[in-house]
Amino acid sequence: MTSYLDATVPSRAEHLWRYTPWSRVHPGSIDTVPKVDAASITSDEFNVSEKPFQPLPTTDIARIFLNEVLQNTTTVESSGKSGHIHIQANGEISAAHLHLSCEGSTHIVIHVKGDAQWFGLALTGDVNSNAQMSVGVINELSSETVLLRVDDWAIHRDALFEHATLSLGGQRNKSDIRSTLGGSNSSLKQYIAVHGHGSRHDDHHIEIHHQQPHTNSHLLLNAACDDRSHSIGTGALTIDDVAQHTDAGQVFRNLLLSPTSRAEAIPELEVMANEVSAAHGAASAPINPEQMHYLMSRGLSKEEATSMMVEGFLIDSFTGLDSTLVRETIHHRLTSHLEQRLME
Repeated sequence: MTSYLDATVPSRAEHLWRYTPWSRVHPGSIDTVPKVDAASITSDEFNVSEKPFQPLPTTDIARIFLNEVLQNTTTVESSGKSGHIHIQANGEISAAHLHLSCEGSTHIVIHVKGDAQWFGLALTGDVNSNAQMSVGVINELSSETVLLRVDDWAIHRDALFEHATLSLGGQRNKSDIRSTLGGSNSSLKQYIAVHGHGSRHDDHHIEIHHQQPHTNSHLLLNAACDDRSHSIGTGALTIDDVAQHTDAGQVFRNLLLSPTSRAEAIPELEVMANEVSAAHGAASAPINPEQMHYLMSRGLSKEEATSMMVEGFLIDSFTGLDSTLVRETIHHRLTSHLEQRLME
């Protein structure tokens, strides 16, 4: 396993680190490995167990670093169950590795909270053959937290994986989310919603790799950016030459709420098969003034009208979710978040 201190620090020329360089998400000087505390992982519905750390694939600097600082792997056998998992990240520097394994049908909401100055989160999982797994991740970290998140998901034959992220917290967020469709007839539906406010910096890098024929994937990322916030969405979709009859697409949409907010959307396709359907799209726009005028003419303040449009725009990210638990929980947390911001 590659040592972090022996690894080469990536330059900003690399796609993954173009908008958020490694130095901005490392907890301290980049030539050090600090002491990292373990975050708390609990659940009332699932059996949660700690095991010796299972190393992450060392394909990049973030995973190499987490391999050095993580001490345990928390595993959840979720087959046939539904419920919530709570991750609490406190202290100065903390990290956690959660591994999910699914057979049958399961629905999970992962709540990420805490006031740690820096939090490293590794999520890995196996969606086994013929399984159906829905996972929602809700980031409600402190507004001062730096989040480094890496995901590695394996989707096997005839399996369906729904993966949703609602990003509300953290000051600086870097997420590298990778999914591999390694079995024929496997499917992935991935949805991400970002609410940018204050000076939040939220960078999502999503990789989807089709390795077998008759596979499907759909990615939708909606970001609403206000104040001086900055959202980045990059998608790398790869279809191998043997992955014939694949149907894949990705869409990035940005709603710009202030003249000082920014949003980047960079979908990329690498298609090596010739009998596939692959599409991508990206769009950025401000609030429609006619819609704003209509809502305000009905008695809403400008702030209330804006909040209503943001809620509708972000909730639209998850309309394709089949899981009622994940969809309704995300909707509830988003509504509560926007109501709280209206009162501030």
